Amino acid sequence: MPRYFEYGDEAVEYLKSKDKKLAAAIDAVGHVHREMDDDDLFSAVVHHIIGQQISTAAQATVWARMRTALGEVTPAAVVAATEEQLQSCGITFTKARYMKGCAEKVASGEFDLGAVRGMSDARAVEALSSLPGIGTWTAEMLLLFCLGRPDILSYGDLAIHRGIRMVYHHRKITREMFEKYRRRYSPYGSVASLYLWAISHMDVPGYDKDYAPKPKPKPKPKPKPKLPEA
Repeated sequence: MPRYFEYGDEAVEYLKSKDKKLAAAIDAVGHVHREMDDDDLFSAVVHHIIGQQISTAAQATVWARMRTALGEVTPAAVVAATEEQLQSCGITFTKARYMKGCAEKVASGEFDLGAVRGMSDARAVEALSSLPGIGTWTAEMLLLFCLGRPDILSYGDLAIHRGIRMVYHHRKITREMFEKYRRRYSPYGSVASLYLWAISHMDVPGYDKDYAPKPKPKPKPKPKPKLPEA
């Protein structure tokens, strides 16, 4: 049975009281039912490695194959599988190596995944980012969609940037500006993220424009001068 990110009226009312423009966006979107990962951090790591740079639909297909092939997506199962067996599920050689590297670290006890649950957000991101194939953005998504942390707003998420531009009519989001919004939304940054993602899809009535400047067209190459005939 799927899990969904849980939030209540307290988070919504807090965000609306702090920001009129976000309040209007929240009202336009309504309650967001965002599906979560399984409540198992290792399988979530594998799931997110699969999802890097592919569509959600492709991720779901590969994940289903992986679960069928391994039975249970555990460190022991991934260690026991060959890189070729993992690749046969539809992933690249690089992703297979990332998964094997993560599994070996966890299975050997070199990396304590269980300890991550007790860490602060910043420390947990730092720890998870030490695993093969896990960068800051992926670590933040693990905190939000596996551990259900309440205050995650990822600077590295392009859709979050687009949502902010659309809600506030900004042309560009600087780091300083982003941190201003992060402080304003805290301690409910994760709920704000859900709404900004929803807005970024550009299918919410009244929110259909990204205010980012359009890229300048590339200049046409100049024609080469004709050489005189001999």
